This record gives sequence, structure tokens and C-alpha cells, in this order.
Amino acid sequence: MKASKLLPACLMACVMGMSFGARAEAMDLPVEGEMPSFKGATGWLDAQPLTPAELRGKVVLVDFWTYSCINSIRQLPYLRAWARKYKDQGLVVIGVHSPEFAFEKNPDNVRQALKDLRVGAPIATAIDSDHGVWLDFNNEYWPAIYLVDARGRIRHHVFGEGEYEQTERVIQQLLTEAGARNVDQALVVGDGRGIEAAPDLANLKSPETYVGSERAENFVSKGGRLFSSRSVYAAPDSLSLNHWALVGDWTIGKHSAVLNTVGGRIVYRFHARDLHLVMGPRENGSAVRFRVLIDGKPPGAAHGIDVDAQGNGTLFAQRLYQLIRQAEPITDREFEIEFLDAGAEAFVFTFG
Repeated sequence: MKASKLLPACLMACVMGMSFGARAEAMDLPVEGEMPSFKGATGWLDAQPLTPAELRGKVVLVDFWTYSCINSIRQLPYLRAWARKYKDQGLVVIGVHSPEFAFEKNPDNVRQALKDLRVGAPIATAIDSDHGVWLDFNNEYWPAIYLVDARGRIRHHVFGEGEYEQTERVIQQLLTEAGARNVDQALVVGDGRGIEAAPDLANLKSPETYVGSERAENFVSKGGRLFSSRSVYAAPDSLSLNHWALVGDWTIGKHSAVLNTVGGRIVYRFHARDLHLVMGPRENGSAVRFRVLIDGKPPGAAHGIDVDAQGNGTLFAQRLYQLIRQAEPITDREFEIEFLDAGAEAFVFTFG
């Protein structure tokens, strides 16, 4: 494991799944170190605080995630299925919720996100708002899985989504090593639907794109003082693929941009099946109405789950919103979101 540097980015593994046959041979799983404690957690949901001593004799899956990260969200169908399937044979699944953005540090927000995303017992959630557990594991990625054997030793890790078949084979092997009998060798089938559906990698040509000044790339707005406090921006005459622009009166901070007046827009030329935007009303703000267009028209059948066919939606909370899910053929498209109220705050675009 690398140094404990907090990287503000979700990670997608290049391998989304590998075939290992009906029954895999035993794998050589080296010891990667002892499992650290969870003493840095600021709270627990769906479980009492857990310690390495209490977990001895169990196989433990530790998953670092955060609720606005699309890569973490797409992993959830497998985590739920493994937690249910192997619970009685000695598997404990612990989700360590380590926030990327400030709004994800609020325990009430985390509690609501767990409800919305159907994450609950038998998955235990450690709230890691101060990144204490993250640092003790020397973790660097969202999502990241660590598999721990019954002796408390880390034996396998996966950085990013994917590699689900191999991960489950490791779970089965560690359970068998721990003395579990008749471990079912069948593999779960991910049933990701809606926002949890696996990405369309063949058509994914747009990268995660941050709106805040710290990590923004391909920002091409005209006018204003680019990335310097409050300014009025305009869109260029045309956009190249993966370039984007703010339009209107915005205040750009380190991690986000806040709209100051009604009618501001964001435009982005993208190439992907799905387009998501992490956004919401600014902290303690009122709901914000918005309208989405694709190539200048309402999205129709290409609308995401958070808008209707006319492109209408409302921001009630700071979270990830799915705005576009289109059918093939996938081509370069121009996305536009207009906010009908002031106070919208935008953080990052992600695609799938």
C-alpha cells in the first residue's frame, strides 16, 4: 500500500470482471499486513463499534466509499449480495464512509444516503468523517476493498470498481481457510439497475470532470476572472469534446461553483451513455429547480432518473444526480443544464 495521501478522485478499475470458471484453484494470497483498527471512526450505523479483536475468527471485507461517487454506487449490488450470501458462514462487511466533499461529512446526510441507496444490515457502516480510518489503512482510492482473513491479516485488495468475480473467489477461499464448510462456489450476479448499472465502457469517452478550481480541466468559459472568486461567464461559440463552460454569475471555490443569480447554466460536450453531476442547493439553501437539454432539445427518452422527459428536475439535497441515460448509438452530444433559481452548487461531472 502507498502513502496515506488523500486523492480527490473516484477510481474505475480497467477490468470490470474476470472469468475464473465454475470452481477456481486456490490462489496465492500473500499477507499484506495486519488490519488496522477502526478507532478513527466518528460513528457507526447498523452496528456497534467493531474492533480487530472482536472480528478475529471472521473474514472481513472493508470497503472505503463515499455516497456521491458513482464508482462506489455501482459497486453496491455486489456488496449487498455478498453480505447476505456469506453472513452465516463468517463474512463481515464493513463500509467505511470516507467523504470527498464537505457535505458528505454530515452524519445526517450519510444516514439519509444509506437509506436512499438501500445500504443497511448486515453491512455495518463506519462513519469516517475525519479520515482517521482511511489514514490508518494508508488508503488512496474510492472505492477500495480490503479482504482480511480470520487471523486479522489483509490478504487481498481491489482499487476501483470491478474485479467482482475474483473478489468473490477470494472471499470463498478465505472462508474455507477459516473452517467454513460447504461454501457455495457459485458467483453472485450483479443486479445493478438505474444509477447502479454497470458503465458502458465501450462508449465511455468522457472523464470525471471537476467544477471547482482545485482540479478543473478543459474549462473554456469566456469573460470574467477565470477561477477567481465571483465573476460573470459566457460560453464559447462552440465546444470541443470534453470541454465545458459556465454561463452567468458564479462564484468558483476550491471544490465547487455556486450560482449567484437565476438563469445560470453549465454546458458540456460529452461522449457517454450516462451523464451525472454531483450538485445540490448550497449549504442550508432552498430547493433549486433546473432544466436539462441535450443538443438544444429536451432529453425525451434519454433523460436520467432525476429528470423527466422534458428535462425538468429539482435539487433538494447535495448528492449525485443522474441527468442523462441514452440508448445507442452513442455519439458526441452537447449537454446543458439551466438553473431556474439561484443557489445551485456544482461539484463534479461523472459518466458511465
